[in-house]
Amino acid sequence: MTGGPLLAGILTALAVLILFVGLWRIAARTPDPLEARLKQYGASPEAEASADGKARRSLLRRAGKPGGPVARLADALTRADMPFTVAEFVLAVVGLVALGFLVGWWRGGLAFAALLAFLMAIAPFVYLSTRAGRRRQAFTTQLPDTLALLIGALRAGYGITQALDMLVARLPQPSSVEFGRAMRAVNLGLPVNRALSDMADRVDSDDLYLVVTAMNVQQEVGGNLAQVLETIAETVRERIRVKREIRVFTAQQRMTGIILGALPIAAVLMLGGANREYMSGLFSTTLGRMMVVVAVILQVIGFLVIRKIVDIEV
Repeated sequence: MTGGPLLAGILTALAVLILFVGLWRIAARTPDPLEARLKQYGASPEAEASADGKARRSLLRRAGKPGGPVARLADALTRADMPFTVAEFVLAVVGLVALGFLVGWWRGGLAFAALLAFLMAIAPFVYLSTRAGRRRQAFTTQLPDTLALLIGALRAGYGITQALDMLVARLPQPSSVEFGRAMRAVNLGLPVNRALSDMADRVDSDDLYLVVTAMNVQQEVGGNLAQVLETIAETVRERIRVKREIRVFTAQQRMTGIILGALPIAAVLMLGGANREYMSGLFSTTLGRMMVVVAVILQVIGFLVIRKIVDIEV
């Protein structure tokens, strides 16, 4: 193989990388460190943009407003507890795509390079979603013990902030990390109900939403919080038990969906890397490309159907 295509691929990857770095530098702002720190805990009011600033706001700046793709990606990174900013994560994805494209071009040609680059592009987001889901599951599993400690502290005469401080000291991760963030927000001046609501939004757990709602309602109307939390703790334990039974009963179906989704991709990668000529017919002819497209569509539909079947709400 001559060095021309490989050199062209390297130059293309570098051009894409430079383009993304340039866009990031154009869209990036340098906020005050104290304001950024306060904003992380919800204690900083949003600055009002002037009329001229609104007129000059670019599409990239709009993407960073609440509900935009940059904000959603930032929320996902927070839920997964990954030590990356949005810009760092995007640059890492671009680097993986460039690496996948170069390796694919070197081993299997343009079609194989495009496939490998696509897989490298979605892999970080799959990992991000999986990590966030596992962290949420771990937090939910620890929630009954968390409520037991909280109930005991309240019945012993602790105030709500003192009880939350005790949770930070005695709970394992990720519960201690999330309650620690909530208490730092309270120490910065944020109301307790707002800090707890922000924690529930970060964790994105239905059980935690139930607990936080009960605590916020109790602060407004009064009542025996320990007794309310005891009832909720029993409900959470029962929900966790039912969810575990469902996971046991649907384990075979979930594994079937994973294997059916991963097996064709693994076969294409291994055969394309081992014997380029053997796989070239699928990507060099019209019929082969149509077969690949149809196969990918059917695989996605099958995976989504299996996932929908085993996704049982409790």
